[in-house]
Amino acid sequence: MKEERSAELFAKAQRFMPGGVNSPVRAFRNVGRIPRFIKKAKGARIFDEDGNEYIDYVCSWGPGILGHAFPSVVKAAQEACEDGLTFGAPTEKEVEIAEIISRLVPAMEMMRLVNSGTEAVMSAIRAARGFTKRDKIIKFKGCYHGHSDGLLVKAGSAALTTAVPDSAGVPEGCTKDTLVALYNDEESVENLFKANEGKIAAVIVEPVAANMGVVLPKDGFLKFLRRITEENGALLIFDEVITGFRLSIGGAAEFFGIKPDMITLGKIVGGGMPVGAYGGRRDIMSVVSPLGTVYQAGTLSGNPVATAVGIETLKYLDSHREIYGEIGRKTARLADAYRNAFGNSARVNQIGSLMSVFFTDKDVTDYESTQTSDTKRYARYFSFMLDRGIYLAPSQFEAMFVSAAHTDGDIERTIALATEFASAEKHGR
Repeated sequence: MKEERSAELFAKAQRFMPGGVNSPVRAFRNVGRIPRFIKKAKGARIFDEDGNEYIDYVCSWGPGILGHAFPSVVKAAQEACEDGLTFGAPTEKEVEIAEIISRLVPAMEMMRLVNSGTEAVMSAIRAARGFTKRDKIIKFKGCYHGHSDGLLVKAGSAALTTAVPDSAGVPEGCTKDTLVALYNDEESVENLFKANEGKIAAVIVEPVAANMGVVLPKDGFLKFLRRITEENGALLIFDEVITGFRLSIGGAAEFFGIKPDMITLGKIVGGGMPVGAYGGRRDIMSVVSPLGTVYQAGTLSGNPVATAVGIETLKYLDSHREIYGEIGRKTARLADAYRNAFGNSARVNQIGSLMSVFFTDKDVTDYESTQTSDTKRYARYFSFMLDRGIYLAPSQFEAMFVSAAHTDGDIERTIALATEFASAEKHGR
């Protein structure tokens, strides 16, 4: 494939942006390639500035559940733009999307719209502390909750990819109340509660970890978190920036049958526009200004274009719930084929339309086991697939996303290439 134009743009970008990108994982550094500069997208395909076409399994890191440029979603955006991009004032669309979210995700009795997942999580933590009048929170090693100071401790996603588990520029004081437990390890959580009795405001967790690669919760782990937080007067926060409206129409809360105290959303809730939301029990959210003393604000929060796109996306998903069965079936087919192709030399974790292949012979159930994966082998696999028109996350520690736009033919093509790569490895090619 050609990459001259992407190379030219990347060289220019490095003069103006750190690493030539606006988000670290886009840099392709860990796979030793030049990032592809994308020009347009449609359905399950993206097209770069050199004219190359790819089957896309990044889906803008999750929100493209209906596929790129979905007609009714694009129409909603266009119509909203014609009425004005932003007012900094209340709109009917804000009320409508909040009503839809609350109906589909009952735990979110009251909510506040924001502009990103990072902002949603930061604000939810503040509200939890204000409600409980406690300072400490528990997060899990390898789980990523955005780049706010207090949560960049043993983070996942890009922070893992660049092998920097703690970010420079974060003062020690900002993280002194952040306690780190081990995902899928109940004892580590119990020990933190015992050592900090009456001091923990909340436990925040990705119900399905998806920023150290996809790591599923062990049976009973989420129920345990629900129980121990209730017993200790702490709040349980589900970070559903990735799983919200992707695992099911009600997200992970519905999928696993657990009602957390608060939920954070992003990605699909804006249909691809920069939107986030946080919410939960009415009594908790009532501490947020102007009702309470927890301050949070945003000039562009709930802007009419983003809410219009989110409304159309959520309405479509709600009225076409069969999509979840279809994308789950296609992803499971991919996962089974990968297991057959790679045998014991890889592990494939999959749930719903989320999937990761880890190049290790050990089961991947937590942060430590993700680190046994052969990242150099992943880079070879990534390059092999990229050069044949399959666009994957340029990191071992990210998810593959399948959308409603992916056809069975797309899945077959991907399986054939992955099988070809596995065969080439076996024969030393």
